[in-house]
Amino acid sequence: MYWILFVTPFVLIAIGVVFVAFTGGPGRARQAYLTRGNRASKVLFPLLFIGLGIAVPAAVIANREEAVGSGGVLGSSAPSPEIGRGKELFRQTCATCHSLEAANAQGVTGPSLDELGQLDDARVLAAIENGGTGQDRMPAGLLEGENAQAVAAYVAEVAGR
Repeated sequence: MYWILFVTPFVLIAIGVVFVAFTGGPGRARQAYLTRGNRASKVLFPLLFIGLGIAVPAAVIANREEAVGSGGVLGSSAPSPEIGRGKELFRQTCATCHSLEAANAQGVTGPSLDELGQLDDARVLAAIENGGTGQDRMPAGLLEGENAQAVAAYVAEVAGR
């Protein structure tokens, strides 16, 4: 709402400058405004300019919210419930070891999942079930069933992006 207070003076000044410029200077502008046109045009044109000066910026500002991404990946829509649950489970179970920018995780023992690039669900699910690469650095079976699938879907969605 504060933008109206900011934009309105500039719109009014612009209308005045255009009017003065098209009428040949300040003296002729006053004379033209007072003597030319009928009453409807004297009211209609300023209202039109003010309306467009407010309506166009308002429409742009109102549509700006659609471009803001909240799913962690630019251009994505709202995350699915499974992805949301996977993010929470990742934060609870995996974030102490793994780094993942989308979850604000800064783990130090496990590999950075962002540096591994884009991962697919099957690879992440296998790592959860087998304990990473199988070198006993990550405990096997930290998550099971739907929880493991949710984390795998989340990591596959956001890792490396």
